[in-house]
Amino acid sequence: MATTLDDVFETFELLDEWTERYGFLIELGEELPAMDDALKIKEHKVKGCLSQVWMVPRHEGDVMHFIADSDAHIVRGLVALVLLMFNGKTPNEVVALDPRPTLARLGLDKHLSPGRNNGLHSMIARMKKLAAVATS
Repeated sequence: MATTLDDVFETFELLDEWTERYGFLIELGEELPAMDDALKIKEHKVKGCLSQVWMVPRHEGDVMHFIADSDAHIVRGLVALVLLMFNGKTPNEVVALDPRPTLARLGLDKHLSPGRNNGLHSMIARMKKLAAVATS
Protein backbone atom coordinates (compact mmCIF):
# COMPACT_ATOMS: atom_id res chain seq x y z
CA MET A 1 0.00 0.00 0.00
CA ALA A 2 1.03 3.65 0.11
CA THR A 3 4.14 4.31 2.09
CA THR A 4 4.88 7.77 0.72
CA LEU A 5 2.91 10.76 -0.51
CA ASP A 6 4.09 9.94 -4.04
CA ASP A 7 2.40 6.53 -3.67
CA VAL A 8 -0.81 8.27 -2.67
CA PHE A 9 -0.57 10.68 -5.63
CA GLU A 10 0.01 7.78 -8.05
CA THR A 11 -2.90 5.78 -6.67
CA PHE A 12 -5.27 8.75 -6.76
CA GLU A 13 -4.32 9.35 -10.40
CA LEU A 14 -5.22 5.74 -11.23
CA LEU A 15 -8.62 5.93 -9.54
CA ASP A 16 -11.25 7.74 -11.59
CA GLU A 17 -14.15 7.78 -9.15
CA TRP A 18 -14.24 9.47 -5.76
CA THR A 19 -15.89 6.41 -4.25
CA GLU A 20 -12.73 4.50 -5.20
CA ARG A 21 -10.53 7.23 -3.76
CA TYR A 22 -12.47 7.18 -0.49
CA GLY A 23 -12.07 3.40 -0.48
CA PHE A 24 -8.34 3.85 -0.89
CA LEU A 25 -8.27 6.32 2.02
CA ILE A 26 -10.10 3.76 4.15
CA GLU A 27 -7.50 1.13 3.21
CA LEU A 28 -4.74 3.60 4.04
CA GLY A 29 -6.30 4.10 7.46
CA GLU A 30 -6.55 0.35 8.03
CA GLU A 31 -2.77 0.16 7.73
CA LEU A 32 -2.21 2.49 10.69
CA PRO A 33 -0.82 0.69 13.70
CA ALA A 34 -3.35 0.42 16.49
CA MET A 35 -3.06 3.12 19.10
CA ASP A 36 -2.87 1.94 22.68
CA ASP A 37 -6.21 2.68 24.36
CA ALA A 38 -4.30 4.20 27.29
CA LEU A 39 -3.31 7.05 24.93
CA LYS A 40 -6.91 7.76 23.93
CA ILE A 41 -7.45 10.36 26.62
CA LYS A 42 -8.90 13.86 26.66
CA GLU A 43 -5.47 15.54 26.55
CA HIS A 44 -4.65 13.80 23.26
CA LYS A 45 -7.99 14.40 21.59
CA VAL A 46 -8.05 16.70 18.56
CA LYS A 47 -10.65 19.42 19.05
CA GLY A 48 -12.70 20.41 16.02
CA CYS A 49 -13.24 16.92 14.61
CA LEU A 50 -16.73 15.48 14.36
CA SER A 51 -15.21 12.03 14.80
CA GLN A 52 -12.93 11.18 17.66
CA VAL A 53 -9.27 11.70 16.77
CA TRP A 54 -6.33 11.33 19.13
CA MET A 55 -2.78 12.50 18.45
CA VAL A 56 0.43 12.06 20.44
CA PRO A 57 3.82 13.47 19.41
CA ARG A 58 7.06 11.52 19.75
CA HIS A 59 10.55 12.82 19.24
CA GLU A 60 13.22 10.68 17.64
CA GLY A 61 16.39 12.70 17.68
CA ASP A 62 15.74 15.96 15.86
CA VAL A 63 12.57 14.78 14.11
CA MET A 64 8.97 14.34 15.15
CA HIS A 65 6.68 11.41 14.66
CA PHE A 66 3.04 11.40 15.54
CA ILE A 67 0.93 8.52 16.73
CA ALA A 68 -2.70 9.08 15.82
CA ASP A 69 -5.98 7.26 15.47
CA SER A 70 -9.67 7.85 14.80
CA ASP A 71 -12.88 5.98 15.40
CA ALA A 72 -14.15 6.69 11.84
CA HIS A 73 -12.89 4.86 8.75
CA ILE A 74 -12.45 7.73 6.29
CA VAL A 75 -11.11 10.02 9.01
CA ARG A 76 -8.60 7.32 9.95
CA GLY A 77 -7.47 7.43 6.32
CA LEU A 78 -7.08 11.21 6.55
CA VAL A 79 -5.07 10.66 9.73
CA ALA A 80 -2.78 8.29 7.81
CA LEU A 81 -2.42 10.91 5.06
CA VAL A 82 -1.40 13.71 7.44
CA LEU A 83 1.05 11.36 9.12
CA LEU A 84 2.67 10.77 5.73
CA MET A 85 2.87 14.54 5.27
CA PHE A 86 4.32 15.45 8.68
CA ASN A 87 6.14 12.46 10.21
CA GLY A 88 9.92 12.48 10.07
CA LYS A 89 10.24 16.25 9.92
CA THR A 90 11.88 18.56 12.42
CA PRO A 91 9.54 20.65 14.59
CA ASN A 92 10.44 23.74 12.53
CA GLU A 93 9.62 21.90 9.29
CA VAL A 94 6.27 20.77 10.72
CA VAL A 95 5.41 24.34 11.70
CA ALA A 96 6.45 25.69 8.27
CA LEU A 97 4.85 22.98 6.11
CA ASP A 98 1.94 24.21 4.01
CA PRO A 99 -0.37 21.25 3.37
CA ARG A 100 -2.63 23.11 0.94
CA PRO A 101 -0.75 22.15 -2.26
CA THR A 102 -0.86 18.46 -1.30
CA LEU A 103 -4.56 18.59 -0.43
CA ALA A 104 -5.30 20.45 -3.66
CA ARG A 105 -3.27 17.99 -5.75
CA LEU A 106 -5.31 15.15 -4.27
CA GLY A 107 -8.55 17.08 -4.76
CA LEU A 108 -9.41 16.78 -1.09
CA ASP A 109 -9.88 20.52 -0.83
CA LYS A 110 -12.96 20.15 -3.10
CA HIS A 111 -14.26 16.67 -2.29
CA LEU A 112 -14.42 16.47 1.49
CA SER A 113 -17.58 17.38 3.34
CA PRO A 114 -17.31 20.60 5.35
CA GLY A 115 -17.18 18.59 8.60
CA ARG A 116 -14.37 16.32 7.39
CA ASN A 117 -12.51 19.28 5.94
CA ASN A 118 -12.71 21.11 9.28
CA GLY A 119 -11.54 17.98 11.06
CA LEU A 120 -8.62 17.56 8.67
CA HIS A 121 -7.52 21.13 9.28
CA SER A 122 -7.96 20.66 13.03
CA MET A 123 -5.58 17.68 12.86
CA ILE A 124 -3.03 19.73 10.94
CA ALA A 125 -3.37 22.64 13.37
CA ARG A 126 -2.84 20.26 16.31
CA MET A 127 0.34 18.86 14.72
CA LYS A 128 1.67 22.36 14.12
CA LYS A 129 0.83 23.38 17.71
CA LEU A 130 2.60 20.33 19.12
CA ALA A 131 5.62 21.06 16.92
CA ALA A 132 5.64 24.72 17.96
CA VAL A 133 5.77 23.64 21.61
CA ALA A 134 8.73 21.40 20.76
CA THR A 135 10.64 24.35 19.27
CA SER A 136 10.35 26.49 22.40
